Amino acid sequence: MEITAAMVKELREATGAGVMACKNALVETDGNFDEAIEVLRKKGEATAVKKAGRIAAEGAVLAVVKDDKTAVVVEVNSETDFVAKNDKFKTYVANVADQILDSNAKDVEELFTEKWHLDNSKTVKDELVSQISVIGENLNIRRFTKIVTDGVVVPYIHGGGRIGVLVEASTTVVNDEVKEALKNLAMQIAALNPKYVSRDQIEPEFIEHEKEILLAQIKNDPKEAAKPEKVIEGMIQGRISKEMKEFCLLDQTYVKAEDGKQTVAKYLEQISKNVGSDVKIKQFVRFETGEGLEKKSEDFAAEVAKQMGN
Repeated sequence: MEITAAMVKELREATGAGVMACKNALVETDGNFDEAIEVLRKKGEATAVKKAGRIAAEGAVLAVVKDDKTAVVVEVNSETDFVAKNDKFKTYVANVADQILDSNAKDVEELFTEKWHLDNSKTVKDELVSQISVIGENLNIRRFTKIVTDGVVVPYIHGGGRIGVLVEASTTVVNDEVKEALKNLAMQIAALNPKYVSRDQIEPEFIEHEKEILLAQIKNDPKEAAKPEKVIEGMIQGRISKEMKEFCLLDQTYVKAEDGKQTVAKYLEQISKNVGSDVKIKQFVRFETGEGLEKKSEDFAAEVAKQMGN
């Protein structure tokens, strides 16, 4: 029977095994898909089959920078926090970050097809499958962002890898004071989770939608609904402004402000004056491990007992 590329691709997606291993298994079983899976499992090539269905919602985020100009933040997931703290897993995450630093891949799927930088006989996907086999849990390279700038980019990791942040700024001066200021802001982003750098980035539709919600809230309150239209408009504007202070980094109160009032925008003005260069935030990226993923609740003691046959 002719073994087609489509057959190899289907088997590879189902098992996570390497291309040649899948092809050889199909040849050995004369194209029988189920028997080919069994061949791979017996050879230890498909140890990721059962693990692939498990939820990988723990793990770690790593943010790294090279020469102040190129930076990567990547999230690699595991099933348990126990594995996420394992040195073998941490080394793998660091190796993935190194791969991306020198990669032109635009997304994870494209990254998977690249040659693994530590072993060119493998792809990045092959190495992931290999790590699943070694570590014994389902793992996943979930997402990454790479920034290349002509200014400066600073990384920050919080909680041992729970949150990772990159902050990019335009500036003609890159010194310790500038980098310390950006790290301070990265810490603020990690803690307060703003959605935008400034109000300029917010779509008008979003503002209008928020106004509609606030107006509906006011109309549902008899006392507020009875107020004059101009007063209601002022109330809405005031509440929108308050929301913007939460959503927009530059509008937020700088957490280290001595007077408790200085905004991030004013803090950057101060830094710019100190270093003699206009320091402006171009963008930031914030990853939190497992955000948006379903996390399973598991009795670890029961799981161990189950594995031991008790």
